[in-house]
Amino acid sequence: MRHLDEYRDPALILRQAEAIRAACTRRWTLMEVCGGQTHAILRHGLDDLLAGSVELLHGPGCPVCVTPTETLDQAVLLTRRREVMLCTFGDMLRVPGALGDLNAARAAGGDVRVIYSPLDAVALAREHPQREVVLLAVGFETTAPAAAIAVLQAEALGLPNLSLLVSHSLVPPAMEALLTDPDHRIQGFLAAGHVCTVEGAAAYQAIAEHFGVPIVVTGFEPVDLLAGIRACVEQLERGEARVENRYDRAARDDGNVAARDTVSRVFEPEEREWRGMGRLPASGLGLRPAYARFDAVARFGIAAPATGADGPCIAGEVLRGLRRPTECPAFGRECTPDTPLGAPMVSSEGACAAYLHYRGGA
Repeated sequence: MRHLDEYRDPALILRQAEAIRAACTRRWTLMEVCGGQTHAILRHGLDDLLAGSVELLHGPGCPVCVTPTETLDQAVLLTRRREVMLCTFGDMLRVPGALGDLNAARAAGGDVRVIYSPLDAVALAREHPQREVVLLAVGFETTAPAAAIAVLQAEALGLPNLSLLVSHSLVPPAMEALLTDPDHRIQGFLAAGHVCTVEGAAAYQAIAEHFGVPIVVTGFEPVDLLAGIRACVEQLERGEARVENRYDRAARDDGNVAARDTVSRVFEPEEREWRGMGRLPASGLGLRPAYARFDAVARFGIAAPATGADGPCIAGEVLRGLRRPTECPAFGRECTPDTPLGAPMVSSEGACAAYLHYRGGA
């Protein structure tokens, strides 16, 4: 199949769903890690098609949603400095922190620029040598290579006015944290295909072996997702627990070696706070000492205030697959896209936004 429409073919979708139901001798509980997959599942009603045979939990695979409040507040504090031009992706503008969001910061006079690539920040630093350009660098393994290239380009160009507020997160440590939670119900994972195009499917093998859960790499269209679910169910029915790549048109076992080498040249693993999940060891990326001069936190000496929970918001439990958005007492009431209490309601990959958009809050 070479065309997108074929991955949405209704006949193929129904055949795959029937094959999954036929393969199940019991009800299995799987988690999709990626927020993009969550949206596709709800948009195409795959969870309803498989009801009674497979329960799908929604995981923490939304980089905007897991960006810690501290980072958001540091970004807001930076916008209050007249010399700073803060660059960020558009879906970060309305994520609430203790000090408000970046949209409000921009309305208050902060210079907040929406970019489409970290390299746009490099271009702005060249165009505005008198300004301090700060890149809010968020995302998983998929966006880290571009941030690393931005640092390398700034170094090659001798740009003294570019720095990074880094909040890059790594998926495998989060999966391990989910599986060590005594309350988890995860029997198998659907791994995000785009992360594996960089990281490689083999990165999950140790998790599958240690925890005894199958991990199937899959894509984002309904036929892709159902193929991944079917492969995961078939492993569970056979008592297997291994990594299987069902997105081999894009992802390979070894991933993108050049991209990983670029990331490891600039960044190194470090403990990272995940909003709703706490501090996870080796789950984030920080600048290596050789590139410490690009660290915005050190350059500007910014420290955000300590924050507590997001009021009645249960985003942390939603991100861990313990509860669904509709179980939140604020869902669709106090918490809406216009008045969000948590990041999953405003992110384009957030589970709360998906339920409100595709299920009308049901």
